[in-house]
Amino acid sequence: MPIDAELLEILACPACKTPVVPVKDGAALKCEACRRVYPIKDDIPVMLLDEATVEP
Repeated sequence: MPIDAELLEILACPACKTPVVPVKDGAALKCEACRRVYPIKDDIPVMLLDEATVEP
């Protein structure tokens, strides 16, 4: 299920406060500034630095 547009508007990277964008067919959220990717588990974005991966 895609993430709700209203929720996406208010979500930001906890590390640098930049807005995040959906990636991996909606399975994750990516910060374009610091390149952290936050998973979406059971339709809930997990916006924890410990859970994020860094991708190019």
